[in-house]
Amino acid sequence: MNCYIALQHFLKVTNVLYQLYETQRSLMEPFTDMAQSAAKVYGNPLSMLGQNPFSQRISAGYDLMHRLGKDYVKPEFGLRTVNVDGVEVAIHERIEVNKPFCELRRFKRFSDDTQTLAKLKGQPAVLIVAPLSGHYATLLRDTVKTMLKDHKVYITDWKNARLVPLSEGEFHLDDYVNYVQEFIRHLQGIYGHCHVVSVCQPTVPVLAAVSLMASRGETTPLSMTMMGGPIDARKSPTAVNNLAMNKPFEWFENNVIYRVPNNFPGAGRRVYPGFLQHTGFVAMNPSNHAKSHFDYFKDLIKGDDASTEAHRKFYDEYNAVLDMDADYYLETIKVVFQEFSLVSGTWDVKGVDGKIERVRPEDISTTALFSVEGELDDISGSGQTEAVHSICRGVVASEQKHLEVPGAGHYGIFAGRRWRDVVYPEVKSFILQHQPKAKPVAVVVASAPAAPVAPAAVVVAVAAAPAAVVAAMVSAPGKDQRKN
Repeated sequence: MNCYIALQHFLKVTNVLYQLYETQRSLMEPFTDMAQSAAKVYGNPLSMLGQNPFSQRISAGYDLMHRLGKDYVKPEFGLRTVNVDGVEVAIHERIEVNKPFCELRRFKRFSDDTQTLAKLKGQPAVLIVAPLSGHYATLLRDTVKTMLKDHKVYITDWKNARLVPLSEGEFHLDDYVNYVQEFIRHLQGIYGHCHVVSVCQPTVPVLAAVSLMASRGETTPLSMTMMGGPIDARKSPTAVNNLAMNKPFEWFENNVIYRVPNNFPGAGRRVYPGFLQHTGFVAMNPSNHAKSHFDYFKDLIKGDDASTEAHRKFYDEYNAVLDMDADYYLETIKVVFQEFSLVSGTWDVKGVDGKIERVRPEDISTTALFSVEGELDDISGSGQTEAVHSICRGVVASEQKHLEVPGAGHYGIFAGRRWRDVVYPEVKSFILQHQPKAKPVAVVVASAPAAPVAPAAVVVAVAAAPAAVVAAMVSAPGKDQRKN
């Protein structure tokens, strides 16, 4: 045990662990490529090796070896079209605002169908604030795809900290709060109004952002929908919460923070590495992952293409992780899971102007509030999100709503069947209930563009639980009136 502690200390002090991981990954790359090629050769019935009576099993084994050893890069959203009441509408994904640690993306919709276009023009705009908790924003692909039917959709696409040069400075939890405020103001400047919805990790910084705006007398979003977030992590604490609450702050700083190796743009930046986060993800349910991979192997042998493709899609997303700036990660642990600063009324945030302001959720009065929880959520326990109602005392009771989704886990409230069939209709209804009535829009498809119309905007902040705990933006309406 003493030798292990000494080795761990040596790796930490010399910052060797991250470099060892990268070296191992580089060494594995040719073998995983070879395994991929071998899987294809043995899986091809026209090849000589494919005639082997055990070729399917051998091919499946090589395929699994490739999947287990390959490097997983950031996935694409891959959203090309969306069905709006029976009409296929084209989607163009583009970056609207580029911040040092975040890109604000828009999924702009295009249609030449005049009736569909008139419908799209009157719909609210949605900003999805995605989680900065280990996975990429593409984790919310299903959220985006579903909302595109009835909203103009924007999403915060957080950058991998190891790709951000040191010259861009550090990234703190305060910066997250300031980013959210900037994006809200940006939407308000274009559309006049906005709504906010948040899930898990962002619920805390989003509530802080709106609280600060309310305290200053700024226009706040028309509504907030908060889904599965640790507003008060003291309620029904999960295994994730317990780790963050029971380990001293110094433990996280000393055991999970490393500097980015020299072969990345962010060389020297202190981060919580993605590979450590992934280890934490798997450690939560190791037997489930082992069974999933074995089932994948059997499905390959049986030729069950639907099941194998579903497995690939899930793990392409699940295994793609990013590094988080150390300051942001550590401050999240301290503020959200150890000091409970939001619900205790002791959280001070430093603005972009350097001014320190106290977060006062009770100052929010013109923003309707909707909370959503999953009955079986093992990331943010029961009551943690609903606690938002007790601290937003300035919101009248008639403007508050809570929903518990039977049988839903954490991801089920923003992805999958329960999200689409149970949660989304409620979210859509809540947004429309607090959306100003749109003025009739005359749609003209001609060479001379009509004046743009500015509908209200909706900001949706969604996130997943800070896996960090397990150690271990928006152009004005286009002048081309066929766009939306």
